[in-house]
Amino acid sequence: MSEMYGQLSVAVLGGSLKEIKKLTQMALDGGASAQQVLDLGLLPGMDEVGKRFKVGEMFIPEVLLSARTMTAAMELLKPLLAKSEGGGRGTVVIGTVQGDLHNIGKNLVAMMLEGAGFTVVDLGIDVKPQAFLNAVKQHKPKLLGMSALLTTTMPRMGETIHALEEAGVRAQVKVMVGGAPVTADFVAKIRADAYAANAGAAVEVARALVGD
Repeated sequence: MSEMYGQLSVAVLGGSLKEIKKLTQMALDGGASAQQVLDLGLLPGMDEVGKRFKVGEMFIPEVLLSARTMTAAMELLKPLLAKSEGGGRGTVVIGTVQGDLHNIGKNLVAMMLEGAGFTVVDLGIDVKPQAFLNAVKQHKPKLLGMSALLTTTMPRMGETIHALEEAGVRAQVKVMVGGAPVTADFVAKIRADAYAANAGAAVEVARALVGD
């Protein structure tokens, strides 16, 4: 079975959409649990994608293809994981803040987080602080991720954190922010928990925040 797990990792790394569902089903038919397929086959492949992207050995189109490959496998695993109450590292609510319509980076982060075993609730673009707050109350995520690509929209991040504080739920969720104009100083100023410079770093930061 270890050889099968290796093939799954290679398929994710290579973005083999045609192969991934067949390999996933073969592993399940061979007696592997959905959690084993995820933890021993798919996630190691996606972890390697993140490492290569971070050092410039993989580029956005390749990463997106790997993420789509991971998602295709997860379509088979999710019903089984739900039955076993497994399914990964927890929930992340993510979105681009109010006034900002950029979504490429946010979408890439969302796909890579899902590929890393998180359940992702993507609120989309132009998300108001109240909408982030409502989602935190509804989904009770471990993480809240906010993106901004405009300096004019960055203050919405601080406003969202303030809304979480006012509602008494700030302590319940870790807040991760990102986007080209965001800096470590800004993160400290708005009292966020962490900053990720790119999608590969976002996965590492997210895992660190949830204690993985």
